[in-house]
Amino acid sequence: MRELRIHGRGGQGSVTAAELIAVAAFEGGVFAQAFPAFGVERRGAPVQAFVRFDNKKIRKRSQVYEPDYIIVQDSTLIKDVNVFQGVKQGGIVIVNTSEKKPS
Repeated sequence: MRELRIHGRGGQGSVTAAELIAVAAFEGGVFAQAFPAFGVERRGAPVQAFVRFDNKKIRKRSQVYEPDYIIVQDSTLIKDVNVFQGVKQGGIVIVNTSEKKPS
């Protein structure tokens, strides 16, 4: 099973992105699930969305704590939230930023 966690802010489309990724995986012939985690916060508050996909039925229903992939839609979240928490060794992290990669 592969797991993805998306970090964003309310209104940035993190939940929609997770749903679209899950639909694409399903259309590609694998089992998939997508779901959000947010409270009653308002637009702009940190949110998380999760995706799982696998070749067999997915029975797990918890949040993703050890993702294979992380997408950070707003780089300012790095200061506020531990977006890298639990990433698997060898995992892939994509950060939406205008900053250059450190050398």
